[in-house]
Amino acid sequence: MNKSTTQITHQEWGQHAGEPVYLFKMENTHGAYVELTNYGATLVSVVVPDARGVYSNVVLGFPSLQGYLDDSCYIGSTIGRYANRIGGASFKLDSATWQLENNDGENTNHGGNHGFNTRVFKYAITAEGLFFILQSPDGEGGYPGNLELTVHYQWRDLNELAITYYASTDKRTIANFTNHAYFNLSNNGAKIFDHTLTVHAGSMLQNGTGYIPTGLIEPVGSRKFSNTAIRSKMLVNETYITGLNDCYILDEQPGTYHKLAAELTEKKSGRKLEIFTTCPSLIVYTGDYLLSEHSGHRGERYSPFDGMCLECQYYPDSPTHPNFPSTVLNPGDTYRESIIYKFGTIVV
Repeated sequence: MNKSTTQITHQEWGQHAGEPVYLFKMENTHGAYVELTNYGATLVSVVVPDARGVYSNVVLGFPSLQGYLDDSCYIGSTIGRYANRIGGASFKLDSATWQLENNDGENTNHGGNHGFNTRVFKYAITAEGLFFILQSPDGEGGYPGNLELTVHYQWRDLNELAITYYASTDKRTIANFTNHAYFNLSNNGAKIFDHTLTVHAGSMLQNGTGYIPTGLIEPVGSRKFSNTAIRSKMLVNETYITGLNDCYILDEQPGTYHKLAAELTEKKSGRKLEIFTTCPSLIVYTGDYLLSEHSGHRGERYSPFDGMCLECQYYPDSPTHPNFPSTVLNPGDTYRESIIYKFGTIVV
């Protein structure tokens, strides 16, 4: 691990379920900073400069803990035990069928009602960065195994936010983690329609009912993103907007540990986000169902398309499809996957 020159401070932010919650600030030598909380191991803000040197926040979030306690959209949260959906809220492992919580119709989504987004993590601050640690008992949410998850955040001088997930178990189980940040790179809080996106993927999963994969893998075809305006892939008119919730299979990039997964750009501000990952896929979700009970950082409640998610993870419903990369975690093994969000600028 690379030692960080980032300054990390924290303050009390409230309580949940009798446990203290803190707000952490990680500031690099250039004055750019991120804020996080141990409630849900959540990313609260990312304050970085635009092409003109103006600093502002580029992820959706709330100025107080209550916004997160009442949030149902996973804003900025760590997702586990299983990111995205598992069809029928059950899976088979060895000779057993494990029944999960169906919090999305007949399916489970983002770990069910006991998802990690609502848990208070322990924390540790070291020279290597900020660590959030959670113990999930055997059977929680229906998943087998006592699972320990560590989420390691580093904020670097090149305005890179690195997130690494480490997990272990005492019983064969499944595991799939991600961060559910909603990005908006503009300076004025405009909708994300005019952001442009590149996704380094030549194939994607075919969606069935309720965003559950059919098991088929197909070429991206007309859904290819190559410096493409988000608006051009959506049906946008005065009365109806159809968004995106698609799983792209990332291209292999031999000789690299972290694949370049995607590039998101907002031309008016001149901001650019590059996403690197060790994970095999990227979910492009345009925030169709985004709604908040509380005002966000700009003083307004969030509504659809105020931000978009680019979620690096394993495939949805992998336990049901033998042709998908396995998400089984065995005792004695360590789950380790990472994501890097690199914030920069373009010439405007």
